[in-house]
Amino acid sequence: MSSLNYHHLRYFREVAHTGHLTRAAEQLNLSQSALSSQIKQLEARLGHPLFNRIGRRLELTEVGRIALDHADRIFETGDDLLAVLNGQTEAMPPLRAGAQSTLSRNFQMRMLRPALAQDGLQVVLRSGLATDLLSDLRDLNLDIVLTTEPVVDATGDLVSRRVAEQAVALHGAPSRMDHPDLAALLRSQPLILPSDPALKSALAALADRLNVTPTILAEVDDMAMVRLLTREDAGVALAPAVVLADEIASGRIVTAPFDLGVRERFYAITKRRSFPHPVLADLLDAAASHLPDAATMA
Repeated sequence: MSSLNYHHLRYFREVAHTGHLTRAAEQLNLSQSALSSQIKQLEARLGHPLFNRIGRRLELTEVGRIALDHADRIFETGDDLLAVLNGQTEAMPPLRAGAQSTLSRNFQMRMLRPALAQDGLQVVLRSGLATDLLSDLRDLNLDIVLTTEPVVDATGDLVSRRVAEQAVALHGAPSRMDHPDLAALLRSQPLILPSDPALKSALAALADRLNVTPTILAEVDDMAMVRLLTREDAGVALAPAVVLADEIASGRIVTAPFDLGVRERFYAITKRRSFPHPVLADLLDAAASHLPDAATMA
């Protein structure tokens, strides 16, 4: 099937809005016969008449009205494209963000809250594996990816910005926290771990230093499940406090008073672009402003 000729559609739109073939031909700098021929070719392509002739005026048929609605949207989108590229519009395209599936939902909300609060801006959020999200970022299907690891990119196209950092601690129901020291807690309480290689490695080093063998109750690749298991008193979670911020604030969950010496960093990954999303710079600056030594790594 042959594709639609958009020159024909543009000519039809002009005739439809003027309601007069001669006037439209003058505005398009075409002869009346040439314009009439273009309209007939469009009608043949669509398989329906677009106009009824009423005296000297042309009135749209039902199909003509449908075609005009689509034509208006098509050419308005083209005008919007030119305005965006020329920086002449206040209209906001959707902000498309990707988040590593193990990332805290609370952190995602804190990171994206300024964008969510902006009038007229739609935020599209996807969750998945970091490798898949970074592939979409390279293909310009995403504007930003949130992860717990900076990206190693030989091309230099991707930029990693540290946007948050929190101490990792042990969190659980108050009844599980009554221990004289960290070693006693690790010996007696089952642990809920995120599937984060860095956190697992840190726990292994800590256990080796304290000469304990902790019991791993669950290893979960979703921070929401870490939060749920901890709320249900299944065990003690190893995680940044942001994961359980609401439960800690209410007193339902408490944080063990032991410094593990472990910190988790959060990164925003973006692609170098000539036309980045208009709110992206402000979003990154707002997040990084909370870091006294915020770093950018190309």
